[in-house]
Amino acid sequence: MPASTPPPPAAVQAAEALAEAERTAIPCPPVRKLFADGDIDAAYAAQRIHTERALAEGRRIVGRKIGLTSPAVQAQLGVGQPDFGVLFADMAVPDGGEVPAGRLLQPKVEAEVALVLGSDLPHRDCTVVDVLRATEFALPALEIVDSRVRDWDISITDTVADNASSGLFVLGGPLRELWDLDLRGVRMSMTRNGVEVSTGSGADCLGSPLNAAVWLASTLAAMGDPLCAGDVVLTGALGPMAVTRPGEAFHADIKGLGSVSVRFAPAANTEGTSS
Repeated sequence: MPASTPPPPAAVQAAEALAEAERTAIPCPPVRKLFADGDIDAAYAAQRIHTERALAEGRRIVGRKIGLTSPAVQAQLGVGQPDFGVLFADMAVPDGGEVPAGRLLQPKVEAEVALVLGSDLPHRDCTVVDVLRATEFALPALEIVDSRVRDWDISITDTVADNASSGLFVLGGPLRELWDLDLRGVRMSMTRNGVEVSTGSGADCLGSPLNAAVWLASTLAAMGDPLCAGDVVLTGALGPMAVTRPGEAFHADIKGLGSVSVRFAPAANTEGTSS
């Protein structure tokens, strides 16, 4: 992460509240009241505190996620741009794998296109061609979003401070090169226990997942923290997110790209036994 000035007190307080929620598995009240109205810079400062602490603990950054790519969600939160969060290696779940019971607080699932970069994207004026040339391959993904904020009662500053409401992610297959893919036209269907719960297309993600990647690359380059070769980029939801509960299984097919699945372990049996 690039060097930065000391974070404002509000960012420190927000980061502390969110960290305590994660540590105790008890969601906290919204942190937006700590910030001046719409102060996204302070919210990102809180996110950087989380990232720096994670790195100090030995966690490893493997990419970024893009959020708020849906115009409807942007309108709901009163913003006109996406946001981003950090992906760590310990957030990755194998395709077809299981999320342990209690790992997350309030998980929801959404299907996305993931890009894996083969070269850096250092330019503030990144273009679609830059993204096409830098991307080694694309693959289907599930993002398991989560919120440390009680009842998902979030504004733009809440979610940004909370690492863009990140949780876990799953990469599927097969690996596909971009040159013969129409990412704008891909169609997605996601099921929960075999029942369809979400549909959408690449056009539902800022007009195309490539547009989302261009925004992220330009934004991070301007911040002095550009995307690099090897980074995973989750480009944003192709359709509505779905609530999940213990014991449920999710599968997404992205026509023209591939498929990906994950299951959630049954709830742990907390009933005691009498003697």
